[in-house]
Amino acid sequence: MSPAPCAAGTMRTSHYAPSVLIHWTRQMLWRLLAALSVLLGVIGAFLPVLPTVPFLLLAAWAAGRGWPELEAKLLAHPKYGPMIIHWREQGAVPRRAKWLASIMMCCSAVMLWFSPVPPWVRGSVWFTLIVVATWLWRRPEPAPPPDQGNQASAG
Repeated sequence: MSPAPCAAGTMRTSHYAPSVLIHWTRQMLWRLLAALSVLLGVIGAFLPVLPTVPFLLLAAWAAGRGWPELEAKLLAHPKYGPMIIHWREQGAVPRRAKWLASIMMCCSAVMLWFSPVPPWVRGSVWFTLIVVATWLWRRPEPAPPPDQGNQASAG
């Protein structure tokens, strides 16, 4: 392949340069999404109106595409790692998380009732909350580890 002239008057000898730039850009975008999701998850750990785990699920997914080190840290986290792993392997949500999410959605619906919003907004949000709660409760719960299942049946 013959070199192609560049705008600065130099010769470009590699036709791989644009693909490297595209790869780097994609990786940075995945990392940006992962970092933003972790930030929102951390904020959600302190604000009851913002969920933590869905943002960490998004962060782990994005990190798996552009930041393997962050993905490994998220999966190894003592509190949130098992939830991410259960979601990935089984699409499972712990019962405690289902109850907490449902209670928070009910609190949001009550607060919305007393808010000065148009009825169509109130109805749309309530419908969305009902759909999300229905979907959430239809998700399986994490299967117990094999050794716990055997102990429960033996006792």
